[in-house]
Amino acid sequence: MKAAVLAFGARHPLSFVGPDAEPDWKTAEKHFICVIEEIMGEAIPPRGGVTSTVRRAENAAIALLLALNEATAYRCPICVRQQRA
Repeated sequence: MKAAVLAFGARHPLSFVGPDAEPDWKTAEKHFICVIEEIMGEAIPPRGGVTSTVRRAENAAIALLLALNEATAYRCPICVRQQRA
């Protein structure tokens, strides 16, 4: 999970600073929550309830972000969607 957080944070550098700048953790966290919400969609919680559904969506988001991080030109999917709008 730590690798996913660091990789996703790196995709959200603070604006107007050099390439070695600290990530914009507030935006990264907000976008991570958006990715989880996209994965959950209109899911109806099974017997396990909302907590287990959210946990599965979080795990899926982590796996997705780790997989995307392997791509050379990877960008945050939420940033990309916002830039297209």
